[in-house]
Amino acid sequence: MKTISNKSKIVFLSTFPPTQCGIATYTQDTIKGINDVFGKSVTCEICELVDKPNAKSTQAFTLNTKNKEEYAKVAEEINNDKAVKLVHIQHEFGLFGGNYGDYLLDFLNVVKKPLTYTFHSVIPNPNNELKTFVKLLLSYSNSVFVMTNQSKEILMRDYDIKEEIITCVPHGTHIVIYEAPDKAKEKFDIQDRKVLATFGLLGEGKNIETGLQAMPKIIENTPNALYLIIGKTHPNLIIDGVDAYRNKLEAIVEDLNIKDNVRFINQYLDTDELLDYLKATDIYLFTSKDPNQAVSGTFSYAMSCACPIVASKIPHTLEVLTPDSGVLVDIGNVDQFSDAAIKLLSDDELRTEMGINAFRKTRASSWENVAITHMNTYKELIENPSEIKFSYPSIQLGHIKKMTTDLGIIQFSKISVPDLSSGYTLDDNARALIALCMHYKLTKDKEDLPYILIYLDFIERCQKPKGNFINYVDQENREHIEQNAEVNLEDSNARGIWALGTVVSMKDILPDAISKKASKILLNSLKWAESIQSPRSIGFATKGLYLYHTAVPNLYVAAIINKLNAKLLSNYEIHASNDWKWFENYMTYGNGILPESMLFAYLTTNKPIYKKVALDSLDFLMSKMFKGKDFKVISNNGWLHRNSEAKEYGEQPIDVAYTIHTLNSFYAAFGTPEYKNKMKIAFNWFLGKNHLGEIMYNPISGGGYDGLEKENVNLNQGAESTVCFLTARLLMENLKLSEIKVIPLMKTGTDVAINS
Repeated sequence: MKTISNKSKIVFLSTFPPTQCGIATYTQDTIKGINDVFGKSVTCEICELVDKPNAKSTQAFTLNTKNKEEYAKVAEEINNDKAVKLVHIQHEFGLFGGNYGDYLLDFLNVVKKPLTYTFHSVIPNPNNELKTFVKLLLSYSNSVFVMTNQSKEILMRDYDIKEEIITCVPHGTHIVIYEAPDKAKEKFDIQDRKVLATFGLLGEGKNIETGLQAMPKIIENTPNALYLIIGKTHPNLIIDGVDAYRNKLEAIVEDLNIKDNVRFINQYLDTDELLDYLKATDIYLFTSKDPNQAVSGTFSYAMSCACPIVASKIPHTLEVLTPDSGVLVDIGNVDQFSDAAIKLLSDDELRTEMGINAFRKTRASSWENVAITHMNTYKELIENPSEIKFSYPSIQLGHIKKMTTDLGIIQFSKISVPDLSSGYTLDDNARALIALCMHYKLTKDKEDLPYILIYLDFIERCQKPKGNFINYVDQENREHIEQNAEVNLEDSNARGIWALGTVVSMKDILPDAISKKASKILLNSLKWAESIQSPRSIGFATKGLYLYHTAVPNLYVAAIINKLNAKLLSNYEIHASNDWKWFENYMTYGNGILPESMLFAYLTTNKPIYKKVALDSLDFLMSKMFKGKDFKVISNNGWLHRNSEAKEYGEQPIDVAYTIHTLNSFYAAFGTPEYKNKMKIAFNWFLGKNHLGEIMYNPISGGGYDGLEKENVNLNQGAESTVCFLTARLLMENLKLSEIKVIPLMKTGTDVAINS
C-alpha cells in the first residue's frame, strides 16, 4: 500500500545516477542537500532523462528525450500529481532532442506547474537563433539558476535577460572534516609521496595530457611526486570496448618514462572515497582546455577539500581562484603548470595556507547552503511557501568527543582541529557537562558517562579551598595565575554551579558516585555563591541552585536564591522604565539568563514581584530579538545600549542557545505557545535562517561554527560554539518529542519542566 504524504513535491527533469555524468551527480547532490535541510516538508522526485526506448528507471517519471511525443505525455503525468508544486529543469542543450534541444518546448507548452531552470551552459555571443531560443525558454518560467557571476552577466548582456529573474548559486560542495594531507594519506599508504591529483570522467576536454607532460620537470624537483588520475573514461567515449583516450594517456606515461610517478585509479568512486583522495592531495591540477567552460564541479570539490590548486584559466577558475588559494595558468601551457607545481611543492607552509583559504571559501557553497538558496527562490514561485520548513539535523557528538582529552574539553579549535595550546577553561567544561547530561537524559547512552565524569573532575580540579573556582588550566595541567586573575571569574564560577546543579537534578538516573561528587562540590561553593554581584553570574548560579533544590530541597539553598535575586531585582528597579524594562543600561551576551533567574526565584519563593519582572523583562528582551518570524542576535559589535540603535552583525551561537534555554524554561513553566514558537524561530538561525543564509554547524561532526559575521561564517569550531549548538539541538529534540518531564515544585502550586 502506498504511503500517503502531505509533503510538497519538487520534480527535477535531469539525468540521474546510475547514469554517469556531471549533471546526474549534480542533481543527486542538490536533492540530498534539499532533503537534509527541508526534508521534513519537501520531497524531491526525478523525471529521468534517458535516450533509449524502454530504458529501465526506478524514478517517478521517465522521459525518452529522443521521442518527441513523450514530452507532452510526461508533462500531463506531472500535471496530474496535485502534490507537485514546482518543476526544476536541469538544462544542457545536448540533453534534449531537436535543434538546440527544442523538443523541450513540447513539454513546456503542456506542463501547468511553476517552472525554473538551472543553466549548466551559458554560451557567450550567441547567434540570433540561440538567443531567441533561450529567451523563449525563460518566457515559460521567469526564473533561472546559474553557477557563476560571469554566467549571470552573459545572460543579462548577451541575451537581454532581466537580473531579477536570475539566481546565482555556486556549484555545491560536500562538507568535510578538515584534515591535513599528511594525515589523510595514511588511508592509502602514500605517506611518503607528494600527491598531485585530477579527477572526473576522463575525456579530451579534461586535457590530462598537460598534467602528464608537466610531470618530468616536477619529478626533477620532487622525485617522490605521485600524480593520481582518478576516474573512469566517460562512457560515451568507449566505443566497442575500446578506450582510446585512456590508451593515449597510458602511452604518454610510457613515452615519458614516468610510470613510477603516475597512478590511474580507473573507477567511478563513491563520494566519501573521492573526498578522502582529495584530502590526501598536496596540489590539485585542473587542466581543462575549454575556454568557455562555465563551471567545474571537480574544481569546486578540490577547493572544498583544502587542495591548493594549479588551474587553467576558464570562467569559473578566473572568478573564484585568487592568489591566496591557488595559481592560474594559461590553458595547455605545460611549463606554467610545472613551474607553479614546483613552487607550491617547495613551500609546505604556503601550500597549507592556500589549502585552508580554499577550504574556507567553499563553505558557503556547501550543498546545505546551496539548498537554502534554492528554496529561497522556490518560495517565490510556489503556492503556500510557508508550508516549507527546516528539518533538524541528527544529533552528533563527534566533535565534542574529539575536543575532549583525559583532562577536559579544549578551549579552541582551528577549523575542526583541536588547538591544544589554547588550554582548558571552567566555562567550557561546565557547558560541556550540562550538554552531556542533557544528552544522557535524552538517550541513556552509557558512552556519555566517561565524558560526564571528565568534565565533573575538571570542575573539582578547579575548586579552591574557599569554594570558588579558577577558570584556566593549560595543556600541561598548570594553573596560570595571570589569566585567572585578569578575567572576571564570577561568570565562569557561576556556570560551574549551573553545571553541578544539572548533575544533581539527574541523581535518579546518573551513577550515585557522580551525583554525590557534584553535590559535594556544589555545597562547598555555597558560601562563595552568597557574595555574587554580577547580574549574569546571579542568573547562572540561580539556575544551578534551583536545579539542585528541585532534587534535594534545602532551605539554605532557597535562601541564597532569594538573596541573589533580591540583588538582581534591585538592579531592575534602578534601571527599568516604561520603555526600557531591563536590569542594566545595555544588553550584552547571554541576556536571557536574567529573566530566567527571576523565573526561578519566583518558582522557589512564590513571590509575585519575581514573576512580574520575569515576564516583563522577557517580553522586552524578545521585542529586541524577534520581529515577526525574523530573529536577530544582539551583536557583540558594541552590544545594544539604551537609547541607541541595534548594531549589525557579530552574532554568536551562545546567545542563540541561551535564548532557547530561556524560552524553554518559560514555556515549561507557563505553557504559553508563543514561547515554543519563538524557540523554533531562534533555532532556525543555526539552520540557515540568518542574513547569510548559511548553516551554522558541521552536519558530519556536530561542530558548531564560532560566529556569524557580515560577509562570512567563522568556521572555527571551538568548545563554546559546539556545546551551545548541541544544547540548543537537544532542547529542540525534547520539544519535538514532547519528552519534557514535569517536576513538581515546592508548594508553589505550579508544575514546571526544566531541562538543565
